[in-house]
This record gives sequence, structure tokens and C-alpha cells, in this order.
Amino acid sequence: MIRLLDTFHWYGGLIRQPDTWPGDNTNKSTPMRNDPRLLFPRTPELRGSDPHALRETLADYFHSTFSTYESLFETLVDEDSYRIKPIPLRHPLIFYYGHTATFFTNKLLLAGLIGERINPRFESMFAVGVDEMSWDDLNEAHYDWPTAAEVRAYRDAVRAMVDRIIREAPLQMPVDWDHPWWAVIMGVEHERIHLETSSVLIRQHALQRVRPVAAWTPDRSGLGAAPTPADAPVNALVQVPAGTVRLGKAYDDALYGWDNEYGHREVALPAFEAARMLVSNAEYLAFVKAGGYAEAQWWDEEGDAWRRYSQAVAPTFWVRDGAGWKLRLMTEVVAMPWSWPVEVNCLEARAFCAWKSAQTGRAHRLPTEDEWYRLYDVAGIAEVPADRKASANLHLDHGASSCPVDRHAQGDFFDVVGNVWQWTETPIYPFEGFRVHDIYDDFSTPTFDGRHNLMKGGSWVSCGNESIRASRYAFRRHFFQHAGLRYVVTDTPAVAPNVYYESDRQLSEYAEFHYGDECFGVPNFPRALAQIAIEAMGSRPARTALDLGCATGRASLELARHFGHVTGVDFSARFINAGVQLRDTGELRYMRAEEGELVSYQTRTLAGLGLADVAGRVDFMQGDACNLKSVLTGYDLILAANLIDRLYDPRAFLDHVHERLNVGGVLMLTSPYTWLEEHTARENWLGGYKKDGENWTTLDALKAVLAPHFRMLGAPRDVPFVIRETRRKHQHTVAEATLWERVN
Repeated sequence: MIRLLDTFHWYGGLIRQPDTWPGDNTNKSTPMRNDPRLLFPRTPELRGSDPHALRETLADYFHSTFSTYESLFETLVDEDSYRIKPIPLRHPLIFYYGHTATFFTNKLLLAGLIGERINPRFESMFAVGVDEMSWDDLNEAHYDWPTAAEVRAYRDAVRAMVDRIIREAPLQMPVDWDHPWWAVIMGVEHERIHLETSSVLIRQHALQRVRPVAAWTPDRSGLGAAPTPADAPVNALVQVPAGTVRLGKAYDDALYGWDNEYGHREVALPAFEAARMLVSNAEYLAFVKAGGYAEAQWWDEEGDAWRRYSQAVAPTFWVRDGAGWKLRLMTEVVAMPWSWPVEVNCLEARAFCAWKSAQTGRAHRLPTEDEWYRLYDVAGIAEVPADRKASANLHLDHGASSCPVDRHAQGDFFDVVGNVWQWTETPIYPFEGFRVHDIYDDFSTPTFDGRHNLMKGGSWVSCGNESIRASRYAFRRHFFQHAGLRYVVTDTPAVAPNVYYESDRQLSEYAEFHYGDECFGVPNFPRALAQIAIEAMGSRPARTALDLGCATGRASLELARHFGHVTGVDFSARFINAGVQLRDTGELRYMRAEEGELVSYQTRTLAGLGLADVAGRVDFMQGDACNLKSVLTGYDLILAANLIDRLYDPRAFLDHVHERLNVGGVLMLTSPYTWLEEHTARENWLGGYKKDGENWTTLDALKAVLAPHFRMLGAPRDVPFVIRETRRKHQHTVAEATLWERVN
């Protein structure tokens, strides 16, 4: 739980942007600064005792990151280049230009460091949609994108806001996971992630849409190192001795971390062999020449489906040049640097290893995450120093591109860290001791699905948290990043930890609440609400319904028995993911707490719930009920179950909910009216206090606030529910349900 200290709603307005920013040492023409005093700031240590020193450090860290990110978009040639998608499965770049700034606003609001929004429309439009999740809305018809100038003005306002927080907000030391200022560091590290991922999208953009700029000049010293494949260094295998690796970090670690880094894993590994260098373009060329992209035998089922769909004949950044090849960099095409690392997705990397195994008669594969850590330890890698350049192509210290695979020696290896990311065979999973962060519960949990593989080591543009040993980043196996491969040779199979049973305690409780057995004769709550709503509709149109605060989705699915289409919306992507998994696979698995450390393994199916025939009518989206996207409108029913007493601004929700509902449509509200300051600031409570000397209930407030647009249907009714915590502990609560018809 975030400690609010005395900072809640500390910042309530904007200040004018100054011409220059204190602490911003960024030379906008060259973010890869050669002067050691002007190195791109490293992720800061947070466990000190001097607030003034930390403020100065964070000011430089924030402004340098913000300016460097903006300089990346100077590569776009015109307004259309912001609005045209580089690839179909991503938003246009205008989204990413705005996304990192709105992230600051949204997270600082949740942390209590600000009390009002800057631009609610932007902060909804740019909030989500960065991964290929089924709830991401990539339909361009749903977006009226602002101009780049408008987004730039918004970024200026955010910069002013964050700068003032860093300079003036109350600061108690040290800053840790539970500190409100964690949100500031979170915003900076989040933007550094997008510094990398946006550079990939720019690299995937049509060449006529981008232009070279001095700030992002590639390492030209390495371009001519191997003009022909024969000039490239020859790879070799190095013996890695058996040993034990320890993964994970403690919650009191001095450096910022994302949720998936925390916890503990220790494992003993047998000896194996690993490639001395990353696979170069020259080494990979042999696979291309051998017809590797034309032969299904080298590809697993997922890889072959991608191969046939994409019609790929070579790595995506290779450009055909007559009978030969060139290489697409971020903003230009150059003669193929054969000694640079090849950049491929995980599926291509696996296919290369399968082909290599057949050529050599020895089992080649990608390393596991554990094996990569063994390489790291054996090579004697140290963290990126704060006062000098990294001894690796990392952290923008050596230019805006890859470099030859034999340039940066690390022990007996090269590029254990840096140059390009290295795909592993390990799908990302939580360590023992994992927990989500209160203000960003969906950073990792949506990726615990077996479809996102870990990459290790970082690339030339990996900065801050991305560059440290503990970092853990995963992408879908068909995605492209600045990523390549190093193979290992071993007869030990790559065993992935189990990621499929949901072990998140809170999420498991909600899964059981929605899909588990009835307790003490109390009917299933989401199903009961859907039945009440359907009964209230009578003969009214039943085309579309909106389930706000849908959690894991049971009420959304139950409403689909009656409505033509149902949209479930929740703030938590990890909750939505459970509903998506059930809808798409027909089953949901989770661990249910029984007693102490004892758990049982539960599986619920659509068929068993009688919902198999209607699940196709349900979509799920991530959203903020107080700031919904404009596309969510025109509904015949809106259900907001146990939502209003968990919103940070319930009045804002009620003031505008009629805009989402058709005239004659029905709004159904349920709540136990459990007002808590950890969810809703005291001044925003609807009821539960004295007003003018008299009791003022939430129902009183609902009648007053909704009166201009609604009439109440019938009397309020009690709807009990039970949440199971363990076999012998349950929460029994009674919600009040009210129904309202929109009249104008």
C-alpha cells in the first residue's frame, strides 16, 4: 500500500514552463554524450539520507530522460509520420509520443502527489495499448488523434508538473516501494522503456517517413569492420562450469525495480557450453542461404505459422540489394555490417538453433534465463558505472546502433550484456515472493501467460533499469526489438517454470468469488446481479451492455445471455486477463488458498458454467471509470457493481455516466458503501457522514446527483455476497442495489 504521508493532493495546478530546465544537462543534438560528466544519467540510488541531493539527482534524471525521448521523435519528417502506423499491430507514433507523459499524470494521481488532471481526454486516449493484448483498442476509427504540437504542449505541462514535484513536494527519506515518490521514478523508467521500443517502431517505419538526426547517429566506426561475410569473426563454444545462480532482489534494494524482479529463485545448473559471441549477420547468413525460411522442418508450430503468415525470407531489418543484402538502421539503410549481431524475433532464433543442431549433430538451443545468469556471473560482469562509459554497448554510451560482436570482451565472452538483447527459452513468470505494485498492477501480470519470452542483457539503447542485472523484460515471441541470440549447447532440456495457474492471492480470491462454488447458500453475486439487471430491462432494447468494474468478468458473461454484445471494463489488466483467458480458451485455472501454505488447484470452464454459447459476445477493455474513452457510449444497460466506493472521484463518474447510456436505458449501481480514504479522498465521499447536522447517506447522494438525468426504478434492494479467503474464513457483505432509467 502506498504511504500517502502528507502529500495527498499536494500539487493542484500548473506552472509556466521556463525556457531552460535546471538539472537538464541534455545536449539535444547528442544524447550519447562523450563527456563522462554528461553521461546519460544512470538509475539513481534511493536509500540515501540527503533529500536535497536526491532532488538534484532526480531532476537531472527526469529532464534528461524527457528531453532524450523527445529528441527521438525529431526523426519523423512530418505530421503524417506521427499518424501513420509503422506496423499494423501497433498504434501510430503519436500515441507513444503522448503515452509516456500521460503515464506520469495517471500514476502521480494514484500516488496522491497531484490532485487533478491536466487533460482528461489525453489521459484516457494515451493510457493503454502498448502490447498486443486482446483488450487493446487498435481501431483507428475510435481515435481522433491530436496534432504533434498539441501533444508537445501537453508534454510541456507535464514536465512543469513533475519538475515542481521534484523541487517542492514533501520528501521523506529513504524512497522505497511504498513511498509516493516511487511513482516519479516509475514514470522515468517507464519512459526509458519506451525510448527503446519507440526506436524500434521508428526503425520499422517506412524510410520516407524518417530522417537522420545528429542525436541518433549510428556507430559508423563499426560499419566497415566486415564488408564481406568472410571478414566477420568466427564464433566458438566456451565451456561454462556447473554452478548455482541466484535470481531476484529484495524489496529494500537501493535501486528502482519493476514488480517481476522482486522475490527469490535459486537453482543449481549443470555444466554447458555457450557461444563466445552473439550470432552475427554473417553466421546467420548460412541459415538464410540454406533455405532456412523455406523449410518448415526448422520451425516449431508457432514459428511456422508466423513464417507462413509473414512470408519472411530473411531477418526483418535485412534489405535486399540485388543478389546481396543491406541493413535497415533506425533512419537509414547501410551496407550490410556482417560482423554486427543479427536481429531476429524469438521464433527465428529458435529455428536457427534447430538448423544449427542438424548441421553439427549437437543440441543447440537458446539459453534459459537461469543459464544467462550463469554466463553473467562467470563472465564477472559489473553494473554500469555512474562516472564513466559502460564496458559494453549499453546505455547510449557508444552510439545509436549495434557494433561488431567482437568489440566488447567480458571475461571469456563478448556482449553478455549490451549490443542487442538475447532471447531466452524462458517465458516470464513470477518469483516466489512476487507481488504487484498498488499503482501499476498490470506491468507484468498480463504477460504471465506462456506467450512472452524473456530477453536478457540489454541493447545499445537500454538505459536505467533495463541495463541492470536484475532487470526482466519479456515480449511476444513474434515481436521485434533490438534483439538477437546467443546459443548454448547442452543435452539438458529447457524447462519453463509453470506460469499457468494464477497464484496472485487477490486475483485468485476474485476468480473464486466470480466462478467458484456458492458459500453458505448465498447465490453467486455477479450472476445474481446479471439476473436482476436482465429482469429490470423488461421489453427495453437489449443490444449492448457495459459492465464497469467487471473484475474477472463473470457478470459480463452472464449479461451476454440476454444482450447482443457486452463490454467489460476494469482498471486492472490482470483481472481482465482472467476473463479473457476464460473466454478465449474455455477454462480458467487458479490456486485457491485452503489453510496456511496449503492450496488447491481449481479449473473452471465455460461449458461447466453454461456460458460457452454466449462468450463470443463479450469483449474486455482496460479503462478508468472516472475517465472513460469516448468510444464507450450508446449502451442500453450500464452495470457498475461495487464500484463507486472504490473510485478516486465517484462524483465525476456519476456526473457523466448518462452520456454513455441511451435514453430509456438502465443504470444499475451496487455498493456496500464502504468508504475508505485509501481509495477515495475524504472530500470525495458521496455519503457516510454528517451534512448540515444530519446523516447523509450514499443513497441520498445518488438521488441528488442522478436526478437531472435519471428516475429511480423501484426501491433499493439488498444483495448479499460472500468472498472466500480460506476454507474457514469468509467475508459476508451486503450490497445495496439501485436501478435508474435515463429520462433525458
